[in-house]
Amino acid sequence: MLKLEQYKEDFLAHLQKKINVVEPQNLYNPIEYILDLGGKRLRPILVLMGTTAFGGDYKNGLDAALAVEVFHNFTLLHDDIMDDAPLRRGEATVHEKWDVNTAILSGDAMLILANQLLESYDGATFKKLMQLFNKTALEVCEGQQYDMDFETRNDVTAEEYIKMIGLKTSVLVAAALEMGAIIAGASEEDSKKIYEFGLNLGIAFQLQDDYLDAYGDAATFGKQVGGDIMENKKTFLYIEALKNATPELKEELLHWYDQILEDNTEKVVRVKELFQLIGSDTMTRAAIENYTKKAFDVLDEISISEANSLVLKQFGQNLMTRTV
Repeated sequence: MLKLEQYKEDFLAHLQKKINVVEPQNLYNPIEYILDLGGKRLRPILVLMGTTAFGGDYKNGLDAALAVEVFHNFTLLHDDIMDDAPLRRGEATVHEKWDVNTAILSGDAMLILANQLLESYDGATFKKLMQLFNKTALEVCEGQQYDMDFETRNDVTAEEYIKMIGLKTSVLVAAALEMGAIIAGASEEDSKKIYEFGLNLGIAFQLQDDYLDAYGDAATFGKQVGGDIMENKKTFLYIEALKNATPELKEELLHWYDQILEDNTEKVVRVKELFQLIGSDTMTRAAIENYTKKAFDVLDEISISEANSLVLKQFGQNLMTRTV
């Protein structure tokens, strides 16, 4: 299996080749803009890794990888509108740089482009890819709705939160890997198992993101540390803290999460202290390790070479020990 840098280099070259600004420019310029903002390119790389893992030529997975990346960025574009977010990866969001109507329309076009990219595959492969892609796209929308619903609730359970991040984040990670398996001609059983590997890894990835948002290093994390606390987001850290707190600490935690402040310095410091006093930071780390182990246990059941299995396992381990 190739090094990640090679996958990323070839993917970016394919992106530049396939995504062109044509008329009307006000529709396509925002698409090129958001795709050029960078990011980890995690999902498209997983398509290519999935293809290689089952003995396929990873270059056959480039169109599917690009479809996944275009779809992922479409969801970010629309999420930014819903959140009224001013920045994405340190640059102005599309609706800020242009306007909301342009962002909505360019996002719609991205969803269509993602579907079109899968048209390069023939017959049964195309059908399987489209079925998986459309199922995943709808699930991501369901996850986003759950996330919005949770904003007005103080009784969200850990199980509900895991379900939400499974839909909003993990299913696309899982689908990326299964797409690679489909393109390589893997058996249905192995395709489903690599999906399950990705699903558990995706949940661990999002829980790690929640943890880093509170306890990451601002110099390496790439986002403002404590942002979820400032925005009163009910992450796994918060849900477990609320569930396990003493009445006094629960009251204080609810008080902080009822505040919208100009200066959040004291709030972030104290809420992080509360998480540690209650132990939800440790609970979150344990959950990350649990879902990572689930992913690796499934990986051991898949009919791929030991070398390819090891590469996927190392990839997962690197995700769980990352600081960005």
